[in-house]
Amino acid sequence: MKETLTETTLGGLCYLRKETCAPQDCTFSVYVGLEHIDSGSFSLSRHGVPSQVRSLKTRFYPGDVLYGKLRPYLDKAVVAETEGICSTDILVFQPQRAPSWYLCGVLHTDKFIEYAKQTTHGVNHPRTSWSGIKAFEFVSFPLPEQKKIAAVLLKIQRAIETQEKIIQSLRDLKKSTMQHLFTYGLRGEKTKLTEIGEVPVSWEESTLGELCKPNNGCIQTGPFGSQLHVSDYQSLGVPVVNPTHMFDNRIIHERIPCVSNANANRLSRHLLETGDVLFARRGEIGRHSLITKYESGWLCGTGCFLIRIRDSRVSAAFISWLLYSKSLQDWLKVHAAGAIMPNLNNKILQTCPVTFPKARTEQSEIVNCLNGLVQKLDFHKSKKSSLQDLFKATLNKLMTGAISTKDLHIDTAEVSV
Repeated sequence: MKETLTETTLGGLCYLRKETCAPQDCTFSVYVGLEHIDSGSFSLSRHGVPSQVRSLKTRFYPGDVLYGKLRPYLDKAVVAETEGICSTDILVFQPQRAPSWYLCGVLHTDKFIEYAKQTTHGVNHPRTSWSGIKAFEFVSFPLPEQKKIAAVLLKIQRAIETQEKIIQSLRDLKKSTMQHLFTYGLRGEKTKLTEIGEVPVSWEESTLGELCKPNNGCIQTGPFGSQLHVSDYQSLGVPVVNPTHMFDNRIIHERIPCVSNANANRLSRHLLETGDVLFARRGEIGRHSLITKYESGWLCGTGCFLIRIRDSRVSAAFISWLLYSKSLQDWLKVHAAGAIMPNLNNKILQTCPVTFPKARTEQSEIVNCLNGLVQKLDFHKSKKSSLQDLFKATLNKLMTGAISTKDLHIDTAEVSV
């Protein structure tokens, strides 16, 4: 016979902590604002300090659950593992007769998020309140099952956190590797000082403009808004690459608008080829991506510069990575025009200094090394995404009783009440 499940309310599972503290009177070093809480996470990965804020804040203690009441759809709720103070846009819940991690799980369910959204007030800054959410009803489980549910969710969360740490380590490794490769190369040779800092003594010096002169290379502005209108976009046809599609030296193949073949033919001088480098003209200065065979034949969008390097001495893939080095990113930011909205222009890109190894084999080795790090990053990002999907699906099924933990043997020591 199927077990009959009863319900309880949020107010029956926890109390609202109302204790306040002035930042200047704090004897501890942790301040938590909404900006410190990641959506969907159970734990804090960062925090501020009380000296950064003014006015009274809410006090919290280890084991309390911190819930972001501003814009409930952001899904912000974490378990405090230390004492501190938090923003008044965070409600502090003191669990009663339930593990903290279980209460936090309740706040992350789709059912609760939808409920909280219906209790908000304010158009520009919608906030919920304790009076609005304390009557929320959900399935009630005996304490032993609450612990098991919390333990399962926490194990998945810990796996996600592990992937996040690996991803951050790989990002740091990639940054330091780029700095080393573009300063010392692969041969451990002496360095020389150039306009963009130290580089290996044997590397050649040039400019983007010089590299684009041979064999019909070019640096050209993408189509203007008068040539390519938003109304020209459609769901099928020739894809159009805009600055929003550039990330980490690659083109993101999601939410790509298209234009008809007729419009693409009309703008044929802006069609992309393998090895082209696309630069964003404004916004995040230095953002760019290398065009691969998968984007060949696509269209350069408005707001972009097309750089076509045809100099036989150098690999476009190498130059594209070089342009992401700190020294060249700094150079581009310093030389960008416009005080309010910095932007790049043809002259700036033409005069941008570049350096490169004389041997194409060394260029290829450097490119392969950096591409390998990106592939590892992609792997762990994909793994993290899969774990997040697993967590959300498991969370909602456990909290509704669709999956039972009654006969599950699992260590619950970490989630004791």
